[in-house]
Amino acid sequence: MSLFTWSDSYSVDAPGIDAQHKKLFDLINNLHAAMIQGRGQEVIGQILDGLVDYTKVHFADEERMLEKINYPDLPAHVAEHDIFIRKAYALQTDYRSGKLAMTLPVMDFLKGWLINHILKTDKKYIPFVNK
Repeated sequence: MSLFTWSDSYSVDAPGIDAQHKKLFDLINNLHAAMIQGRGQEVIGQILDGLVDYTKVHFADEERMLEKINYPDLPAHVAEHDIFIRKAYALQTDYRSGKLAMTLPVMDFLKGWLINHILKTDKKYIPFVNK
């Protein structure tokens, strides 16, 4: 059962970035499926680790692209990435230490942040990508 599905409405007109966004959707859906299936802390922990690691790779690639196209709002964009990474690390740390269960509100945060970031923040750079 997928938590959410990719659609063209999420496209930022940059095929490499769109592919990475799809991968992030898949990782969140895999994390959600593992949680629903009760597949244990180790499996959920590995998937959460993969999500955090891949998010860092994606953000670095996206930031390089934005720097290359001289995106004027790059500092604010990077700041949003930094906020998410800090939050993701906190979730990861809390989950590993047993302070946090992987719950639907946590999944809703991950899903909501990604969708909100793509639809509101990432969409702003489309005119610069298309120049």
